[in-house]
Amino acid sequence: MEGFLQELRSAEDYRGQIEHIAKIPAREARYSELTVPLHPRLRERLEALGIKRLYSHQAEAVNKALDGSHIAVVTSTASGKTLCYNLPVLHTQLTLPGKTALYMFPTKALAQDQLRKLREFGLSDGPRFGVYDGDTPAADKRAIRRNCHTILTNPDMLHTGILPNHMNWAEFFRNLAFVVIDEMHVYRGIFGAHMANIVRRLRRVCRHYGSVPQFIACSATIGSPEELMRVLTGVKAEVVDDDGSPAGEKRLVFWNPPYIGEGERKSANSEAASLFVWLVRNGIRNITFTKARVVAELIYRYARESLSDSPDLACRIMSYRGGYTPEQRREIERGLFDGSLVGVTATTALELGVDIGDLEACVLTGYPGTIASTWQQIGRAGRGRRSSLAILVALDNPLDQFLVNNPGYVLDAANERVIVDPHNPYILSEHLLCAAYEIPITELDFSLFGGDVERIVREAEESGRVSAGERMWFWSGWGYPASGVNIRSAGGTGFAVYDLANPDEVLGTVEEASAFSMLHEGAVYLHQGESYVVQRLDIAERRAFVSQREVGYYTTPRTFTQIEIKSESASRPQGSGSVHFGEISVTTQVTGFWKKRILTEACLEVVDLDLPCQSFHTKGLWFTLDAPVGVDVLSRPLGLEGGTHALEHAFIGIMPLCAMCDTLDIGGASHPLHPQSGLPTIFIYDSHPGGVGISEAAYARADELLQYTLQVVSQCPCADGCPACIQSAKCGDNNFPLDKQSALSTLRYLMG
Repeated sequence: MEGFLQELRSAEDYRGQIEHIAKIPAREARYSELTVPLHPRLRERLEALGIKRLYSHQAEAVNKALDGSHIAVVTSTASGKTLCYNLPVLHTQLTLPGKTALYMFPTKALAQDQLRKLREFGLSDGPRFGVYDGDTPAADKRAIRRNCHTILTNPDMLHTGILPNHMNWAEFFRNLAFVVIDEMHVYRGIFGAHMANIVRRLRRVCRHYGSVPQFIACSATIGSPEELMRVLTGVKAEVVDDDGSPAGEKRLVFWNPPYIGEGERKSANSEAASLFVWLVRNGIRNITFTKARVVAELIYRYARESLSDSPDLACRIMSYRGGYTPEQRREIERGLFDGSLVGVTATTALELGVDIGDLEACVLTGYPGTIASTWQQIGRAGRGRRSSLAILVALDNPLDQFLVNNPGYVLDAANERVIVDPHNPYILSEHLLCAAYEIPITELDFSLFGGDVERIVREAEESGRVSAGERMWFWSGWGYPASGVNIRSAGGTGFAVYDLANPDEVLGTVEEASAFSMLHEGAVYLHQGESYVVQRLDIAERRAFVSQREVGYYTTPRTFTQIEIKSESASRPQGSGSVHFGEISVTTQVTGFWKKRILTEACLEVVDLDLPCQSFHTKGLWFTLDAPVGVDVLSRPLGLEGGTHALEHAFIGIMPLCAMCDTLDIGGASHPLHPQSGLPTIFIYDSHPGGVGISEAAYARADELLQYTLQVVSQCPCADGCPACIQSAKCGDNNFPLDKQSALSTLRYLMG
């Protein structure tokens, strides 16, 4: 690895991209013993697999599970978390034949990988296992449902396929002893809120059949895992976090693309593609992670072209993303595992715990968004005691530039707290209707779901969606409600997208709050790496019609946003101003869009639109500047308006450092003089109706948000602002007006 890094530094196009190299030392294994002996057949199979001792955290987890405790295992990637739940489950099923288990994974690939690991135990005449998800052939589903003791699935299938049809699973639920939730940290924000309510629906179905399953969850390293476990499942768990697994030495390289002009860096995608090719040419088996499917595909195409002079290597690389058939995904996973593939470009679908063998390196195209995901991706290389290399290629945005210039944040940061709000009224109301369809709601469910359940049920009764019996409520609507609930969105009937070439099938869906921004006529809509152009938006029928077309541009909506403060629940002084938190109403109108060339960002055309306003209630924080600003702001050409607008962008860009989120989960607006506060005001809000807890977490850490923002904007070498500090690719005003110096002055006023 040292030689490879030296080769990179000696390359003709090397321009000092390596900002920092961190060496993470190797770690020796620690072992421990079980207090309860495993079933003899299970012990035999472990020895046949070469597992003679358990790491200390594995032994602790199995001991606690066999003692009847709910547990949350929080250890590093490749630490052997699978045994923490497989051993107690298999021991119980061998000891008490007929007991069942439900395993939930966030991806289909992970379920298939875990099925392979269960089969490796070779318990041919013992417990039977099966994957039950959207890839399972319809002809196999009944046999899996009737014959398997352990069902491996995902939250989507549990939500739409299993719980609404629980009568067909009566024997399985009657004997359910364990529920396993793998990769628990994935369930945050909107997805986490849905997952928490799905698990509560699962618990009430179990109660109906007389079972009380034990929960075992596994997660990457996060803060407050016991709190997340309680929020997701409603049960109190014991945490196992003392990692006893070995680890080889890792080198983590922070790579910053070079400047190619004033305020403009070389594309991180281009840099990652070059690094991918370098690794492949050197025979270093690697994954290059990207944040978008289309980028994974573009890097793969670039690499194929670059390796045209080495056809033996060009045929040993592949891309891995959503949209592939199950057979294609399994083939790529096998190629990584057996070494026939040297390199793969992948989305986060391969970030999670699929066993892909012993890789030597990984490239992260942009900061993954959280510290937990960063270490998950880094951990895909160098499993066991092998040394490895990871290269984090910074994007040209405030967050990535902060991290590449402050590597200690990644290396030494406290573990993040995963944010989940299961009581979001929009999401809770949807799942209460699903629950009523499955089993009539009673007062027992009020405490199970929490939140304002009784009010929501009474409103559903008034609207005719449920009918009241004696101290219970029955579903009285049409169809089954789970089919209309997208567990990746925050409620409301979404807009269906149809391809004009195949108008009988739904291509995709877009949630209501984003529909006008993403599906206006002329918008470029991306689906599974392919580009489509919206031909018609039918607002009344909530449908959009698109045609597939390769275009050399993308579209950005022009939007007008108004914020109304509905209620303030907290506030405190902040320098020469104040910071506030409460409920707000956001009203947006898409008034047009820009067509921009993909590579140069040049504006090709501005198109006006006439679309109605959209409004939703959410939670937000806002800063007000209470003291009069000085001449250093007012004398600037763009003055206070340019400064507050620039600060809004910078705050949103830095927010993931203060609250575990994606920048798409938050929105913002700025006012040189807000009509309600009567002061210069900057709003940052949860972009999902009802809120998901992000802005509330950021309110608690407002001081850090201001400090990090000052560091990024003041240290950026550009003169007037650039994508690395105050510009935003999703700005509804096309980044006007922005004033970097006014923003810095205003920020210093806010910091006192």
